[in-house]
Amino acid sequence: TGAGRGPGASQARAPAAHGAQVVVHDAGVDADGTGGDPALANAVVAEIEAAGGTAVATYENLESAAGCERAVAAAVERFGRLDVVVQNAGLLAWEELEQADAGWERLRRVNVDAPFHLTRATFPLLRENGYGRFVFTTSGRAMSVGDTRPGLAAYAVGKMAHFALMLVAAAEGAEHGIAANAISPAAATRMLRREVEPGELDPEQVSPAVVSSPPSSARSPGRCWSAPAAASRWRAGRRATPSTWGASPWRRT
Repeated sequence: TGAGRGPGASQARAPAAHGAQVVVHDAGVDADGTGGDPALANAVVAEIEAAGGTAVATYENLESAAGCERAVAAAVERFGRLDVVVQNAGLLAWEELEQADAGWERLRRVNVDAPFHLTRATFPLLRENGYGRFVFTTSGRAMSVGDTRPGLAAYAVGKMAHFALMLVAAAEGAEHGIAANAISPAAATRMLRREVEPGELDPEQVSPAVVSSPPSSARSPGRCWSAPAAASRWRAGRRATPSTWGASPWRRT
């Protein structure tokens, strides 16, 4: 999800380059949550196909259970099955606690409701496969006083919702061959408030952690990757590096 630009687009291109058949979801909304431009997802699909990969675009609003079910149905109709779900979509609003109102409601729908509905819609398919991988997207802004900032209440709650859903998906999925992990990326997006140097916080530097997470998650489910720059490490403190790719683990037979 959220694969029409920035880190999400990189996270769609990377597995496609290794043979994955990718559903590029992006509702195409603006930073304030308004609008809806299908050209964003379509452009990423065109890039993947031009590079010899296989992809299809979806644009559903995932804030409702029905929207998630339609997006999942489109994926299954196109590819016949679903193996990996990468939940990247999100919004940010800067509102301090006493002023948080409309921003809270909007971010709750995008950052809490949507990942819950999508996890619930996809879980039965992965269970039926006897195999599945979830990758959720959390943030260091939600994990410590030193890393957070005033005005991020709604955003931080949403990012911790991803973390909590990851833990529950890992716990409930274990007996069904389903594993779940989260990433905490550091990447320049349209929501970043400062200028960055060329190459600094490049979204392409996060995608190795996403590509590595599905094959790695079976060994260590319920973990969170921190993905600053080109390095990836377990948030628990143990060093890790992206998997070496041979036959793609995304293409399970």
